[in-house]
Order: sequence, then structure tokens, then C-alpha cells
Amino acid sequence: MAGRINDDDVKAVRDAVPIDAVVSEYLQLRNAGGGNLKGLCPFHDEKSPSFQVSPSKGFYHCFGCQAGGDTLDFVMKIDHLSFSEAVERLAGLAGITLRYEEGGYTAGSSGRGERIRLVEAHKAAALFYMDQLGSAEAEIGRKFLAERGFDQAAAAHFSVGYSPAGWDHLTRFLRGKGFTDKELITSGLSQDSRSGKPIDRFRGRLMWPIREISGEVVGFGARKLRDDDNGPKYLNTPETAIYKKSQVLYGIDLAKKEIAKTSRAVVVEGYTDVMACHMAGVTTAIATCGTAFGGDHIKILRRLLMDNATAEVIFTFDGDAAGQKAALRAFEDDQKFAAETSITIAPDGMDPCDLRLAQGDAAVAGLVEARTPLFEFALKHIVARHNLENPAGRSAALDEAAPIIKKIKNVGIQHESAVQLAGMLGMRDEQFVVKRIAQLDRWARERGNQPQEQRRGRSGHSYEDIAAPAAAPAGPALNLRSPAHITERELLKLALQRPALVSPAFDAFGMDEFTAPPYAAVRQAIQDAGGASLGTEDYLIRVREAAPNDTVRALVTELVVEAIHAKTVDEIYAGVHLVQVRLRAVDRRVHEIQGTMARLGHQGSPEQLAAVQEELWVLQQYGRLLRNRGAEGL
Repeated sequence: MAGRINDDDVKAVRDAVPIDAVVSEYLQLRNAGGGNLKGLCPFHDEKSPSFQVSPSKGFYHCFGCQAGGDTLDFVMKIDHLSFSEAVERLAGLAGITLRYEEGGYTAGSSGRGERIRLVEAHKAAALFYMDQLGSAEAEIGRKFLAERGFDQAAAAHFSVGYSPAGWDHLTRFLRGKGFTDKELITSGLSQDSRSGKPIDRFRGRLMWPIREISGEVVGFGARKLRDDDNGPKYLNTPETAIYKKSQVLYGIDLAKKEIAKTSRAVVVEGYTDVMACHMAGVTTAIATCGTAFGGDHIKILRRLLMDNATAEVIFTFDGDAAGQKAALRAFEDDQKFAAETSITIAPDGMDPCDLRLAQGDAAVAGLVEARTPLFEFALKHIVARHNLENPAGRSAALDEAAPIIKKIKNVGIQHESAVQLAGMLGMRDEQFVVKRIAQLDRWARERGNQPQEQRRGRSGHSYEDIAAPAAAPAGPALNLRSPAHITERELLKLALQRPALVSPAFDAFGMDEFTAPPYAAVRQAIQDAGGASLGTEDYLIRVREAAPNDTVRALVTELVVEAIHAKTVDEIYAGVHLVQVRLRAVDRRVHEIQGTMARLGHQGSPEQLAAVQEELWVLQQYGRLLRNRGAEGL
């Protein structure tokens, strides 16, 4: 088994892969000032960005959930990797060959993490399938694509492939690449046969690789081509350690940059629909993989859209009953977006792929532009279910539609929609409709504000308790309004981010000069790492490693990423904070000594009083020196 990764190689990996390049594969980053970038945290739900990245320092920190660390920490956390797996992944991106303390250069599979191995198996499988698409047997697959308007270039762009119809073509190929039968079964690429030997899961099908937002292949979607294939029309990779169908979006790797750039995402229903949209210039198109659009998909899009109110998510659904049901289900999640949600339905129930074949690229682009707000679609659907020929039917439709109106995020549109609803219902008194909607909303809110014990379930827990996510572990309490704490925090940020400005004076500061225990712990970690004067390239890594626990380590990262509160950060600014922290410590000690003298009074010995008076005189002189000469007096 491969041993510990060489420390120099770990450092080389950290230095070679910029943290902002890695993080931006998962979420949109924008300028946060001070050289930092910000985005929506991928580790917890939030409406405004509190996740910050410092490219110059190589660290990230979320000021909401306290997650933080360097590039390796980010990859480990977001993809659930071990330390060695994260190093191996980033080394692969940077083209760095890793050395292990035991066994020399890595060559075998036994020391590789499971996730890395599964991803590598899928990468090899994707290349195999792509190569097979050119075979004579795959003529049926090429014909399928051609009939839907996709040429060889389109197939290559989406890495479409073909799985041979034999029992174990891929299995034998991957064995030749060094993968074990256990890895092939675990990956979902192979399955057990009656004979006990693994065989290919996908046979005689057109293959679409399903990639994570990072671009790594984690699964496949396979389309039936032959009538004698008794399997389902579409067969996807089963749930594995790397593939969760509720957490992937087909095409997200190709669409993510344009989604972030345009603040728009188009959600379609299938692989060929994504291809058709992209070929037609709608390069923000994505699709779910054999499951309904849900909460985990929303989290992916929110990170790319930055949850700004001008963003938009457009759903394309078939015009049949199933499509309408899917649209209404999507509207139920509307409040999870800050973005506006819309729907577009192609004429004659065609999907984007059929529409492109029938009417060309311009028709697909026009379909997206001819969208309707999702709330408007929901209103029409509700109204259509009621008999508007009698007062009871109109009243019932109004009461059912009222919550839809109140869910509209743009308050200005709420009133217009209420008036529009009055017209749909045939009610001339528009003000009555507006007031009725407000009345129903008020009643709903009053029911929501009733005493908590009235809203508890049989288990004794309140419904809010059940629905609320677990609170993130809070860091140590700090009084950020305290002038002393503010100054100490700023000095620690200088010591971590600009150590040369506070050295060597900072290293002479004692732990007791920091009144906040968390800050004293950070000061201790800096000292244990060799001090701010050390100034080595791995200085920040050493400080984090010297932290006694995760809480202090998170605070270190927070202070590394948080901007220094000054337009000009220079020796003068650093000197002011050095002096303020030291001067407050001197004043505290002076106050303590004066209290000691008061307690001693006439009862202390002359020697005790003399010693205390001498210390008091020295401290007072030192305080005057600091006040008069500033940093020069340190």
C-alpha cells in the first residue's frame, strides 16, 4: 500500500492550483474588495454571499457557517474526499507526479482513494464509449443522432459514445487498465452475472457521460436503440459513492460559465434537448438525470446565479398533463430562488429537440424568449380547474389562487397580478379581489403566529424544529463592538496577512496582551508555528496546523480571509495597532498595580511597597513613551 505523500509534493500541489480557479468550478465568484472574491456558500443555504476567497493567501472562509481552509480543505469538504484523495485530484489537474514516502512514485491502485478510482474508471469508460461510436456496430447509434440533427462534431462536443452489445467489452477493457472487479461493480459500470463474473451494465446503447460541475464524469445515461433490448428506454448509472441523481445536472459542466455570465439557466427534460439547445445557441441549457428537478438541483444553480433578483430560471416542459404537473411542482420550489422562474412550452407539445428539427435553431431560441412567469402559469392552471359560471366556483378559484399571488417575489407585480386574476375570474370589482387576497394572507400569517405548543406534532417537536436545518456550530463568543477586541482582531489580521509589517515587534507580545481568549489562542498558534518573523511560504499552513482545535483553526482562516479595514496598509497602520494593543495591556497592568497598592496600604512591608511602586513607575514611563513616540517606543 502506498505510503504518506511527500511533504514537498503536497506543497507543490497547494502552490500550483490557485484556490479561486478551483472554487469557481463550483460557484460564481465576484469581487469583494481588498483582493478578495465572494460567492454563495456551497456548504449551507444563504441568501446573500458570505463565502469569501483570498486568492493571494490561498484560503477561503464562510462568515456564515465558519467553514474555511485552503484549496485542499475545500476539495475535501465539497467532494467528500480524504486528504490524500484531494492531493491526488489536484495533482492530476496540475500535472504533478506524486512521491510516496513508502514505495516511491505512485503507480498502483491500492493506495488510491476509492472516489479517485471510481472517477478514473468513469473517465476511461467515457473515452472507450466515444471510441466505439465510430465502429461498424455503432451505425445504429450514429443514425439515431443524425435523425435528430446531430452530426459527428455535436457528438464529440458532448462526448456521446456507444456501448458494444457484447457481454463484457468494457469490463475487459477496464481490467486491462488495472481496475479490479470490485471497483467495476462498485462504480456501477459492471454488474454481477449469474455465473458470478462481472459483465457490462450498458450494452448496445447510445451513451451520454454525466459530469459533475467540476467536469468529472460520475455516471452515464444510456438510450435504447434496438427493439430486442428489453430494458427501459433510458437506463442511468445506479446510485454510487460518486453518483447521486438528485445532485447532478446534465450539461452543467458546459453551461456553468454562461449561466454565471448571463444570470440565466434553462432547464430542459432530456439529453438530446440539452444538445439541441446548445447547438441552437442556448448554451445555458441543462437537464436532470432521471429524476424531478428538486432542492439539491436548486442549490447548484443558486451558487452559479448568485441569487440576485435579476437572475432567471426558465423551465421547458411538454404541454401534456405530465408536463403541467412538473411545472406546478417546480413552482412549489420557486421561493427557494431569489431568481425569477418562468416556463415555456413548445407548440404542438414538441420538445426542444423536435422543435429544432422541425423549425430550426431560431425556433429554439425563440421558444426560450417566449417564456411566461411560472406564477402566471400556476394561476391559469388553478383557474382552469374551477367552474367560473357560478359565484361559488369563482370564489373557490380566488381563495386557491390567493397564496400564489402572495408568493410572487416582486411586490410591485403582486398588485398587477391580483388585478389580472380578477379579469381571469370575470370579477369586475378588482379592489374586492385585491382586498380578499390581503385578507386571506393575513389569516394565514395569524395561523402561523399562534403559540408554538398549538403547532406541535405528536412527537412533541414543533413543525419548525423539524423543518429547520441544524445550526452550524458557533465559534467562541467575541464582542466585536469592544474597541479592544476590534484592535486585537486587526492586529492579528496584520500578523497573518502582512507579517512583515508587524515583525519583529509582534513576536514579543504575550498571550495576556489579547483580552479575548479566542484571539489569545490565535496568538499562541502563531508563536507555536515559529512566529510572524518566520515569514516562510508555508507560514499560514504552519499556523493552522499549530491551532489546538478546529474552532481556533477556523478563526485563523477567518482572519486570513477577512479584509484589513484600511485603504492604505503600511508600516504606519501596523504601528498604530501594535501600539494600541500594547498600550491597553500596559494600562490594564497599571490599574492592577494601583489596586494592589490600595490593598497593601500600610500593612505591606517596605520592600513590597517599593517593588510595586517601582513596577508602577516603569509602566507609567513606558506608557508615556508609547503615547509620545508611537511605534518607535516599542
